[in-house]
Amino acid sequence: MIRFLHTADWHIGQLFHEYDRGYEHRQFLDWLLETLIAEQVGVLLISGDVFDLSNPSAASIKMFYSFLNQAVKRNSDLQIIITAGNHDSASRLESPKPLLESSNIHIVGLIEKDENGIIDYSKITIPIKDKDGNIQVWCIAVPFLRMGDYPSIPDCANPYAEGITSFYKEAYEYVASKKESGQAIIAMGHLHAQQAEVSDIDKMERLIMGGVECISAAAFDDTIRYVALGHIHKAQRIGGKEHIRYSGSPLPMSFSETNYKHQVVVFDIENDHLEELRTIEIPVAVPLKRVPAVHSTLAEVLSSLQQLEVFEGDIHTAPYLEVRVLLEGPEPGLRHKVEEVLVGKNFRLSKIDVRYSTSTMKSEENAIVNPEQLNELQPLEVLHKVYQSKYNNPIPEDLQKLFQEVAQEVNESEV
Repeated sequence: MIRFLHTADWHIGQLFHEYDRGYEHRQFLDWLLETLIAEQVGVLLISGDVFDLSNPSAASIKMFYSFLNQAVKRNSDLQIIITAGNHDSASRLESPKPLLESSNIHIVGLIEKDENGIIDYSKITIPIKDKDGNIQVWCIAVPFLRMGDYPSIPDCANPYAEGITSFYKEAYEYVASKKESGQAIIAMGHLHAQQAEVSDIDKMERLIMGGVECISAAAFDDTIRYVALGHIHKAQRIGGKEHIRYSGSPLPMSFSETNYKHQVVVFDIENDHLEELRTIEIPVAVPLKRVPAVHSTLAEVLSSLQQLEVFEGDIHTAPYLEVRVLLEGPEPGLRHKVEEVLVGKNFRLSKIDVRYSTSTMKSEENAIVNPEQLNELQPLEVLHKVYQSKYNNPIPEDLQKLFQEVAQEVNESEV
């Protein structure tokens, strides 16, 4: 029997609304070291996005490799398999590969091909052995796949999704040809699966990714015992299948995760069977707090902040705070007013989320404007439309008057 622990999306080096998260990452990695020992884990799977940036800082790199060093020192039988995510530099992550493999640490970032452009699936196939040196499991360790990494499928509706599906099919067929009776196959991936429930930050990343990258759970052969996914930050199973899972990120990535439990996934494989799959909750090192619970008027918000009890912790554990305000229009000095109330409270003001109350005026319906109509619009009309769109209210008379004065000065200077 071999016990596995699946985690992903560490994003070491990430800033949370400009606050450094080094303390939180150190706390997580210390917790993970203890968990690996306590759970007697034989294989650690890290499914991409180890770092938040493709060019991580020296401090981030040191933190990661110090963790790897400590993990194998404390458990000489531990095997670690790491794949690159879309935030990682595949080549940079792989650079210490020859040295680390002597410690049973395998890193897969790049997809290698032969001189004919044929994918070398042997490079992403990792045998996992028991303490007696016998192969018990084969791991298909797939990093984030970029254009050119996966097979090109001619005349298809979605070249990306169908190319990724073909990649996993060919990789599985390669491993299945090596597999012997009693040996299991698992897979890793850093991708967006169909029907995955996304968080706020995942939605932002999906826009960057293009929205065509969803992969069906059917891409993974039914005989693959476990699929360890990364990329989506909310822990979940995919396609109603217990064995196809996102572990989720170990740290909260947005305030939408205020009450969300972060976790790692632990499971056993014995004689080509998946057993004892369970999750372990990760302690939160720095809490997230939203005040008030719903967007409220500025007076109500300031009152709620005044009633906050002082947080009795050090600077490293002070909660991140999101303030939620409902305004009628622009509020000069808003942040200063909020900061004044928070003096001495020991909270880290991270975000002021402003919403604007609905106007009693009916908003104009969106309409297609042709170039001729656009040319006929006067600057003041444009200002009216922009202000109404942003604040859901008509522009105040004093602001309108100031704009007209500026516009007149511009016109006079052009004469």
